[in-house]
Amino acid sequence: MRSFIILKNKVLWFCLAFSTIAHGQQTDIIVSGTQTSEYSIAPVKLDGHLLFNVRGVSSLPAEERASNISNRIRQAAANDSISAEAVRMMVAQDHIKIYAGSIIIMQIYDADAAMEGITKTLLAQTVEQKVRASINLYRQERSPPVLMKKMVRALIATVILGLLLLLLLWLIRRIKKGLQKKIQRKIESVEDISYKLIKSNQIWKVFHVLIDTIRVMIIAVIFVFFVDYVLGLFPWTNEFANYTLYVILDPIISLGNAFIGYIPKFVFLVVIYFITKYVLQLIRLFFAGIDEGGIAIKDFKPEWAIATFRIIKVIIIAFSVVIAYPYIPGSDSIAFKGVSVFVGVLFSLGSSSFIGNIIAGYSMIYRGAFKKGDRIEVDNLIGYVEEQRLMITRLRSLKNEEIVIPNTVLLNSKIVNYSTTEQELGTILHTTVGIGYETPWRQVDAMLKLAADRTEGLSKEPKPFVLKKSLGDFAVNYEINAYCKEVSKMNRIYTLLHQNILDVFNENNVQIMTPFYIRDPEIPKIVPKDQWNTPLTDENL
Repeated sequence: MRSFIILKNKVLWFCLAFSTIAHGQQTDIIVSGTQTSEYSIAPVKLDGHLLFNVRGVSSLPAEERASNISNRIRQAAANDSISAEAVRMMVAQDHIKIYAGSIIIMQIYDADAAMEGITKTLLAQTVEQKVRASINLYRQERSPPVLMKKMVRALIATVILGLLLLLLLWLIRRIKKGLQKKIQRKIESVEDISYKLIKSNQIWKVFHVLIDTIRVMIIAVIFVFFVDYVLGLFPWTNEFANYTLYVILDPIISLGNAFIGYIPKFVFLVVIYFITKYVLQLIRLFFAGIDEGGIAIKDFKPEWAIATFRIIKVIIIAFSVVIAYPYIPGSDSIAFKGVSVFVGVLFSLGSSSFIGNIIAGYSMIYRGAFKKGDRIEVDNLIGYVEEQRLMITRLRSLKNEEIVIPNTVLLNSKIVNYSTTEQELGTILHTTVGIGYETPWRQVDAMLKLAADRTEGLSKEPKPFVLKKSLGDFAVNYEINAYCKEVSKMNRIYTLLHQNILDVFNENNVQIMTPFYIRDPEIPKIVPKDQWNTPLTDENL
């Protein structure tokens, strides 16, 4: 009970100090008869306890005068040779002096008395009593028995704090589990009613965040009052306790008042947010239906759906921001406008390539040059399209390497898509061989077509065909062309085709010319059939 009374007195002391400080920060006008004077006041404190207020003049501000008086009182109280009864007043010609032993505490003038609306003598008597009481209190609070009692109280308060926190955490945990069981069915029903627009896991996340926020706030409030109580027990930290409480409560009060005044605008922003959110979700469902083939629009390709949704999403969000801008806190301040201009300038200076890649990304999507999974060639880089974003496109090379290409490069480059006609006629695979003039071209045509017919992965229809690319100085360059519908196996098919060409030409004793041909050799450069499967020697194993 006594601890509660002490805590109650500290709160009253804080309120009084707060009002005094607030009063001391403004200029007051005192009218005494027909004379008017303008002055400021400041509180005189000892160990955080307010004693009285003093006024200041231009040569001696109120804060400095109050600080000097507080230091003198503390000096007198710390000197055990000066008793509280040694505090006395001495009347001078135009003022009254207050002494504590040989230490002069302060001087009281008519202007000081006029500030309080009483006589100079009555004010001096009041100050004298206040100083005596503060000296007694200063020494009493620092006596060993009192300090021991306060240390015991601090220890008991610490134990109570620990038990209270444990009880609070246990209670919140039980409440949280109870609420989960109680509202689980309701949350699942909300998900069903909203046709999956509102996910149950999202509601659970909000629920957990709300409970955790309440828990942190309760613990913070308990801890603040505990620290204030413990610090307020001891004279050395009492003033700091009052200051800490003021520092914590004053912003909270200011924020609370500001938030109450901002509630109408906040409600408007919340309404704008939810309208924008659900409009975007409805539009997303519509374009998702187009992308999946459930909704068909004439001359609108399904692969355009997601890109078009993104464009519409940006437009809707920008429109919502324009509507909500005047209701954003601080939007009408010069600082907010300056920051907005600064961000806009930075964005405009540094976003040329950024915007260019985005525009190029949308251009590639609407051009339909390729889609995910296609095998393409760009600037002699061949790979499969893994991902197509607004800024870049990712390819997986034939060596399983990741290739990242900016969309501006794609926009300005020639793109070869091997997968476009894959399921129709197929992609034509081709390779060239040089054969001497002594070999009939009809025989060469037949051999190349036989090699293509033996190759697994090449189509039988349309049939392969041979082109005579050029009549060189020493050989005729023949090109075999065959259709392939499995471009993903292109490298393997080329390997098989080349193997079959070598086998067929060896079977028919026809020499494939080398690039550095000078004259016909005496023995044809072919591999005899009995050496086709020659094993490796022991040295090579």
